[in-house]
Amino acid sequence: MPSFDPQDILRPDGGGAATPLLPLDEAGLAAWKQAADEAMRRWAETAHFGAARGEVLSLPDGEGGLAAILIGLGPEAAAGDIADPWLWAAVAEAVPGGCYRLPDELAPDAARLAALGWALAQYRFDRYRKPADTPPARTLLLPRTLSRDAVIADVAAIALVRDLVNTPTNDMGPSALAAAAEALAHRHGAGIELIVGDDLLARNLPAIHTVGRAAAEAPRLIDLRWGEKTAPKLTLVGKGVCFDTGGLDLKGAKPMRLMKKDMGGAAHALGLAARIMAAGLPVRLRVLVPAVENAVAGNAYRPGDIIATRKGLSVEVDNTDAEGRLVLADALALGDEEAPDLLLDFATLTGAARVALGPDLPALFTPDETLAAALADAAARERDPLWRLPLWQPYLEDLKSPIADMANAADSPFAGAITAALFLGCFVEGAKAWAHFDLYAWNRKTRPGRPLGGEAMALRAVFALIAGRYSGT
Repeated sequence: MPSFDPQDILRPDGGGAATPLLPLDEAGLAAWKQAADEAMRRWAETAHFGAARGEVLSLPDGEGGLAAILIGLGPEAAAGDIADPWLWAAVAEAVPGGCYRLPDELAPDAARLAALGWALAQYRFDRYRKPADTPPARTLLLPRTLSRDAVIADVAAIALVRDLVNTPTNDMGPSALAAAAEALAHRHGAGIELIVGDDLLARNLPAIHTVGRAAAEAPRLIDLRWGEKTAPKLTLVGKGVCFDTGGLDLKGAKPMRLMKKDMGGAAHALGLAARIMAAGLPVRLRVLVPAVENAVAGNAYRPGDIIATRKGLSVEVDNTDAEGRLVLADALALGDEEAPDLLLDFATLTGAARVALGPDLPALFTPDETLAAALADAAARERDPLWRLPLWQPYLEDLKSPIADMANAADSPFAGAITAALFLGCFVEGAKAWAHFDLYAWNRKTRPGRPLGGEAMALRAVFALIAGRYSGT
């Protein structure tokens, strides 16, 4: 569950008292000054409020309260500038506790994104902190034209991803990740099956077993199903490596430090599933999460080993630190057997994607031009960025093995994100459409609405794509 309750932050506007929020560019500021009373105008001028983007000024009402909040949009605001959720997150962080109202003229999409940023500015992960004074809530009144439930569901899904990623591995190992999936399934009336330990071998999921067998907690596959059986099949796959030592190709101390977040793909799959089920979308949803810990022990798999996969392809292990693609291979192959209408996988897969695009921009891979265009459009509308990289088929040569069907990593420092995506693509053939998201799932520094720690990336964009594809919304 989210570590805070957005229900207390976002409330329907019943017409009660609230401080108005007034976003202004320079022209809007000039018009406001002409209409404002002299005391208000002089206060703004004394404070040197110039409507610079992100500038916030509280206007006193003369009785110890607030008359309004002025918000700078910059010299000349474009139509979309006001819809930036992180602008509104900065406002929420700048104002005192109290009740605030969005301007009536705000378009529905802009109001929705404003409410999202406002709520996320108040997210806290406090599970391990000593009790402290809770900052007073900054409540936002939502216009009746805006679906409060939809905004709260967005916020809750993002908070779920953040909470799962932020939780350290001693409390978020494979069994705890499975328990989180079970709680989600129970909340929405979904079915769930767990395939654990040696049962993975009996059920032909050998790669998941191989990667996770050296850990104290047994590896497992989480298989959640929800929705009408006759509805279009939507399958989500998430990498659930709850901690990644690198295996026998051991990581250094610094890169290992953040490896609690290597289950970020699983967190995204569960967060997206939560959003889909909350919306009641007309899909037959399946969520597959291989939950393992890539540990070091006497029975750990080794560089040079040949391992089996569900699809029947043998894989030579070039590097035990390229384990995520191995567990995803089995899960993708299983999901692909049903020939879903749409198959999506999420993974904190490669450092190469971060080198190419940085930590904030998830890499998208898909061979489907129509799907790629729809995702790009949804990302732009939702202010939830992603960037497509090519599935450059000639690079498959780099995954050849002299003694197996393929290797799990290329013997090359180049195009690591592409070769990883190409590897996954070898396990998808029945799905009508497939996309792979290589994401970081982490904020490296604190910014308004985006505290240091776990983060949901491209989740809102993907949900918008799914909602449009299957319900026309």
